Amino acid sequence: MKPRVLTILAMLGALIAFPAFALDLHQARTSGMVGEKLNGYAAALKDTPEIDALVADVNAKRKQEYARISKQNGQPVDVVAKLAAAQIINGLEAGGSYQDANGNWKTR
Repeated sequence: MKPRVLTILAMLGALIAFPAFALDLHQARTSGMVGEKLNGYAAALKDTPEIDALVADVNAKRKQEYARISKQNGQPVDVVAKLAAAQIINGLEAGGSYQDANGNWKTR
């Protein structure tokens, strides 16, 4: 079981570093427009068409990657997504917003 979890975590690390949207997502996070939810998906904290489109794009890519990792490792997608959420939230820089265990929004 441990090798599977390590494989999942390694793949999630690659997911976080997607260069296609990393810079825009990084800017949106540090400016407080996008936050990270406990379910492994991003949330628009400011309602603009650009932010909504960015969040939709990021979440679509994450969903696809979570499904791939799930299939490869025999883990449910929601388990993969929650593992990713912890990793993403722990890696947030100062100014990044995230949900705490109670679902409240916090800022690093």
